[in-house]
Amino acid sequence: MRAAIFTLDTGAYKAKAESAAATALKRMLEHIGFEVKAAGVLPEEKDVLASVIRQLCDSSSVDLILTTGSVGYQTADCAPDALFETADRLLPGIPEALRAYNIRYSKKMILDRSAAGIRNKTLIINLPESAKMAKDDMEYILPEIVEAVETLSL
Repeated sequence: MRAAIFTLDTGAYKAKAESAAATALKRMLEHIGFEVKAAGVLPEEKDVLASVIRQLCDSSSVDLILTTGSVGYQTADCAPDALFETADRLLPGIPEALRAYNIRYSKKMILDRSAAGIRNKTLIINLPESAKMAKDDMEYILPEIVEAVETLSL
């Protein structure tokens, strides 16, 4: 199983900073046997993320793409928009489950626009920017995500 992880943060991208969320997710995925083919920070630009998603999915380079950050309601929050533009099919149950899981920590989750979907045989999921929340969310859904990735690759 192969994965890519991207944090959307224009400031961190310009500063060439690393992402704590991407690092935590990379460690988790590698621990269960994923090969993380790409991990990094991208600017909060819908067209950039959409292009990366298309390239990775259409070349069958990865089975799973995780994004962190840029999932709110501000104009710059473009991760869900890029996913909507590129996915062949949406999987609304994933973000619905994560919002329900996270609402216990903060009612601000009602403003979250995270999405999930599939392009070709690649699963794509938007996660929060916080390293702790992204890691907790992924742990919560990990068994189902592994099953989906394995099934899609058949």
